[in-house]
Amino acid sequence: MTDVMIKRALLSVSDKSGLADLGRALALHGVELVSTGGTATALREAGLAVQDISDLTGFPEMMDGRVKTLHPKVHGGLLAVRDDPAHAASMVEHAIGAIDLVVVNLYPFAATVAKGAGRDEIIENIDIGGPSMVRSAAKNHHYVTIITDPADYPALVSALEQHDGATNLDFRKAMAAKAFAATASYDAAIAQWFAVADQQHHFPPTLLGANQLVSTLRYGENPHQSAALYVPAQGAAVPGLPQARQVQGKELSYNNYNDANAALELVAEFGSDRPAVVIVKHANPCGVAVAETPLEAWKAALACDSVSAFGGIVALNCPLDGQTAEAICEIFTEVVVAPGADDAALAAFARKKNLRLLLIDELPAANRSGLVTIPIAGGLLVQDRDNGTLSDDMLRVVTKRQPTSQELADCRFAWTVAKHVKSNAIVYARDGVTAGIGAGQMNRRDSARIAAVKAQEAAETHGWGAPRTVGSAVASDAFFPFADGLISAVEAGATAVIQPGGSIRDDEVIAAADAAGIAMVFTGMRHFRH
Repeated sequence: MTDVMIKRALLSVSDKSGLADLGRALALHGVELVSTGGTATALREAGLAVQDISDLTGFPEMMDGRVKTLHPKVHGGLLAVRDDPAHAASMVEHAIGAIDLVVVNLYPFAATVAKGAGRDEIIENIDIGGPSMVRSAAKNHHYVTIITDPADYPALVSALEQHDGATNLDFRKAMAAKAFAATASYDAAIAQWFAVADQQHHFPPTLLGANQLVSTLRYGENPHQSAALYVPAQGAAVPGLPQARQVQGKELSYNNYNDANAALELVAEFGSDRPAVVIVKHANPCGVAVAETPLEAWKAALACDSVSAFGGIVALNCPLDGQTAEAICEIFTEVVVAPGADDAALAAFARKKNLRLLLIDELPAANRSGLVTIPIAGGLLVQDRDNGTLSDDMLRVVTKRQPTSQELADCRFAWTVAKHVKSNAIVYARDGVTAGIGAGQMNRRDSARIAAVKAQEAAETHGWGAPRTVGSAVASDAFFPFADGLISAVEAGATAVIQPGGSIRDDEVIAAADAAGIAMVFTGMRHFRH
């Protein structure tokens, strides 16, 4: 027999949502309610009979509530193996009554940190008795039911109804697993806070983190791979795609999430001063533009590489209007992400049932800090997020010719895009629009040539007299190791170059730029993206 009757329950919760209804349901099954502090008050206000924890233990709550449940009559009642004669004898000898159900959720540590509370308040919101009770009950789940999430109250009530006031072992096992995950997540958040708040370590000796499953996905990068979406267990510090509202379309795939995140991260770089559109394919941008209207930005971004844009991901930094939505719908698009959409845009997209439309409340901060992890065989690589941005004093003109103000603006734009292109990255740009993008090649010269070929194809497609690389600025995410990549850019028509510098052949590259009469700026910062 694996069913255990619930005769006595101990309730101590910070989140009191659903508490009164749960208390009433337990009372209907004749469960004796034992509680602490504010939880006991809330249950009494709901008209329920409650025994104070101090009456159970024989000791008052003390030290501002720090000590109330840390007592043998609590933990003995939780940890006793009911059918062990020695345990049973100890319970009788010390007048310890069994506790069959524990309902606990912990002090709101993460929420206290998030609201910017002071150190003393944060420390006071480190729960001690709660996790102790949770772990005791979860360990002894063969006899004790543990509930840590108000979302599980209905399941508990249903179990009691189905089993005449008892719970079965499968239910208790599931709740115990969830309970240990809850305490692990809670402790991880505390450890992480200490590491950051006291600046003990940039990289903590033990890297902790806990994430909750949101959903399983249809498959991973390929159909033979399983995949799932998780979010931080203590809440995301920065909202993103998992927090977006999906207005329409089928479930997002693993690749959809990966590509849409790449688009969102890049479009966030442009803030919200002017409309910007990013089109991404296979995690690489294939068209980026800023303009006076979203429609103009969309048309310019699409023109950069309309072949690659087919089946792509689109992100905007501004709300969608009907005209822009209609234009986007003219080609097959997998996902559109934007901070809002008007009724006309919603109506336009509604005619494309398979298009996923995601609306976000705000753009993620482009310069936010944080750690990025990559699993490798036998370990984990960890680094700071690439939040490097250019300031005026970082720019150093190394050629005889100075860049014009327009060339400098195009250099900055191209540099911003190149930061989000897989290495080796080459980006041509003119007037706030990408002209050609070369990504992921094993050498920089090939990236420069590929980007130029794409620009030439775009010119032929749209009937332009010359490719937009003519008169453009070109950005390289890392230094030119030889002059050949720069010469390829010059041959494509670039008149200004922005790159990190730092090659042992910088003098050779600068001489090639001077010979071509172009301007070149060093940043002293590179943006590899592998």
